[in-house]
Order: sequence, then structure tokens, then C-alpha cells
Amino acid sequence: MTSVDFSSLTKKKPEKKMTKKLVRSFGRGYKGRITTRHKGGGHKRKYRLIDFKRFDKMGISAKVASIEYDPNRSCFIALLNYLDGEKRYVLAPTGLKVGDQIICQEETSLKTGNRMKIKNILVGSPVYNIELLPGKGGQLIRSAGSSAQVLAHEGGYTHLKLASGEVRMVKEDCLASLGQLSNLEQNIVVVGKAGRSRWLGRRPTVRGSAMNPCDHPHGGGENRQSIGLRKGPKTPWGKLAYGVKTRKKKASDRLILKRRTKKKKS
Repeated sequence: MTSVDFSSLTKKKPEKKMTKKLVRSFGRGYKGRITTRHKGGGHKRKYRLIDFKRFDKMGISAKVASIEYDPNRSCFIALLNYLDGEKRYVLAPTGLKVGDQIICQEETSLKTGNRMKIKNILVGSPVYNIELLPGKGGQLIRSAGSSAQVLAHEGGYTHLKLASGEVRMVKEDCLASLGQLSNLEQNIVVVGKAGRSRWLGRRPTVRGSAMNPCDHPHGGGENRQSIGLRKGPKTPWGKLAYGVKTRKKKASDRLILKRRTKKKKS
């Protein structure tokens, strides 16, 4: 079992005015029936209100008061004290420290944590918390250790290479923050025991081949059996599960220049 090093975090309780009660569905729909398997339980937690936009604080400098843990996301968060007296939580990039000054402007210095219009960011710079529509707030690159790279500015759009390898166009007036998100070691954490998965809200996952025939198409047999189906593996409800496209067509598909790279089978 391994854990993340939290020694760099500020030892304090979260700001009470910027937290709210988190009501979770535990994988159930409006009828109370399980609609998403393997969800449920988990430690009680409060939601931290994160400012993904920051455009209403244009030109107002902010001082980093603390770097804190957030149980609702993989990266750390930073508490900002603005010069006008307001406090807000934002996503914390790697290298941001308590006492640093950051700002959101249309064009500003290329300093980690600063936020500006993506057209004013130099080619090759790492960015995170990127908007897809101007003023909507950051939607891309929000998980621990991730960042996108600015490739080019052309025809009112900026070309970005995402962490998955996908190359996508984003309108040049969208806002993005400079840097790479914190908690780089998140992807190498070993959970280590079943109870820790339950704390995270994950219920046990059982293989279909370990079930009875009445519970799963892969079930049954006296010993370990192959799937034994002519058309390949199926879901518990009998639908084909191998080679089936799951991504629905979206209006933003036209902005994708290169699809994400597929992992090679070992």
C-alpha cells in the first residue's frame, strides 16, 4: 500500500463558507435502483466550491493563502486571498507555494498559476483548466498531474495537444491557466487493501466468469472456462462488449484534428 506525500500541504480546516453538503446517489437512479454498478459507501465528505472561471476577477491580484487537500478530486487546491477581500478556491498547479501572487488578465506574464486568454500564451507552454467556450469555465485538463501543450495559433483557434495524445482546436478567446496540475504521484498510488477502496466509494467488482449462468453470459462451468461465445464477450445484459464504439457524436467533433492514440495490445 502506498500513499501521496501530503507534507507540502497547509495544516488547516477548509473555509466553512466555501464548502457545502455533498449529496451522493451511490450509483442509484431516481427509482432507487442501481444504475451504475460498483458504486456505494465511501467516507463522508463536504464539497469545496472551486472557481473554474476567474474571469470576474480580471486584473485583481490574489495571494496564495494555503495549499489544501480536496477529497472530491485528485489534484490539490489553493485558497486565494484577493486584494478586494474575497476568498476563493482554485486548482493548484505544481510549484505554486503559499505567499505567491497570481492574477487573471487578458494578457499577463507567463508565470505558473496565472490565467489568461489562450491566444496570448506562447507556443509550447503547458496549460490546464481550459475553457471550451469563452466564459463557461474550465472543462479540460483538471485531474492530478495533467497538462496540455499549446501547439499553434491559427484562424481564430488554438491547437492543443491533450494528455491523451488528442490534438484539438479551442477558440482563441477561451481562458487557460499556466502550468501543470499538482499531485504528480497520484497515478502510482497502490490502494493496497479492499477497505481503502470502500472509503473511496468503490464497491467490489466480480468477474462475469466467476458468476452463475443466470447472473452473467460468461458464467457457469465446473472450472475456469473461456467465454465460449461465438460473437465475443458480452455485458451482464447480453449486449456485445468488444469492439463496440462508445463515443457518441458531438458537435465539437469537428474541432478534433487528431484522435487520441490507442494503447497497443500486449
